[in-house]
Amino acid sequence: MRRRSKGRREDGGFLVLNLKVFSYKELYAATRGFSDKLGHGGFGAVFQGELLDSTPVAVKRLERPGSGEREFRAEVCTIGNIQHVNLVRLRGFCSENSHRLLVYDYMPNGSLSVYLRQGGPSLSWDVRFRVAVGTARGIAYLHEECRDCIIHCDIKPDNILLDSDYTPKVSDFGLAKLVGRDFSRVLATMRGTWGYVAPEWISGVAITTKADVYSYGMTLLELLGGRRNVEAPVSAAGGNGSREGEKGEKWFFPPYAAQQIIEGNVAAVVDYRLGSAYKIEEAERVALVAIWCIQDNENMRPTMGMVVKMLEGVVEVPFPPAPKLLQALISGDSYHGIQIDSGNGVSITGDCSGDNMGVSSCGSQSSPANANFPVNGNVNV
Repeated sequence: MRRRSKGRREDGGFLVLNLKVFSYKELYAATRGFSDKLGHGGFGAVFQGELLDSTPVAVKRLERPGSGEREFRAEVCTIGNIQHVNLVRLRGFCSENSHRLLVYDYMPNGSLSVYLRQGGPSLSWDVRFRVAVGTARGIAYLHEECRDCIIHCDIKPDNILLDSDYTPKVSDFGLAKLVGRDFSRVLATMRGTWGYVAPEWISGVAITTKADVYSYGMTLLELLGGRRNVEAPVSAAGGNGSREGEKGEKWFFPPYAAQQIIEGNVAAVVDYRLGSAYKIEEAERVALVAIWCIQDNENMRPTMGMVVKMLEGVVEVPFPPAPKLLQALISGDSYHGIQIDSGNGVSITGDCSGDNMGVSSCGSQSSPANANFPVNGNVNV
């Protein structure tokens, strides 16, 4: 029988509110013995299931008993106590003996990452723009409207799910950090995904909500370009990325995208699959906002609330300066294992699948400490 938590501390001592507590037997039956695997994340596999009332669900199961306990608790205590149209809904959980499972609403259109693969399905511009705005609203809610400020710490396309109407839902709160309203920073071990992690987090300082802003900006570039930020380059003949070659070279998209956007050539960055079927004004707003979000100095990045206003056209988007770290990539300075590719990109010859790619040497390239995101002039707050 399913029980509903009344807000008392149960199941190992963490507070859960308005969540159903499932038995392992229930979830084993709902997933038909965990037979229909939807995907695999950093802390476990996700399976499709159906509850007794025929409600479709997604069930995340931690892979090894006893592993990921901290992430499991973070997910339950964070997303279990809040609701927003752009946050995935956690229906319940199982914490029976060594079993740790999380039950979410099922998202039939999968994650955003599915639509960023070479040769994969594409999204219309209208859907992309709604994903950009909706995701920003979800993150802004976490940062600015919850009782405790919540830093997600792992914003990326894989953690943005799409429902039947392609409404985006931010998911996977296993790395999330709660920050009291009397504080602005939190020390956190750098455990995000390479390519989305803010420079200050790599350097080891305490992070703020601006770490999520940086990750969101990198995600915006991928949404705009319809591709991953790090991948094998497409061959001149339009092949399937066969240029990766013997050296394992991969193409790093953000430096090229930032340069084109700052030079006013947004069309060069927009996904070629869209052709001319996109709104130029919206695409320019998305592009400029992305560059503001990935500024080296966190003080120069806008808040997520401001991001929503800029995307919606409520405030004008000022022209951003070039991010210094990406400029270093373009010039070939200060980065090891990265070199300019003749195909208008940056070729990465080192290991870019994890944290082995050196970026810390660029700390001296960051923007002046007293620089801030402009909130006057062309921006009407």
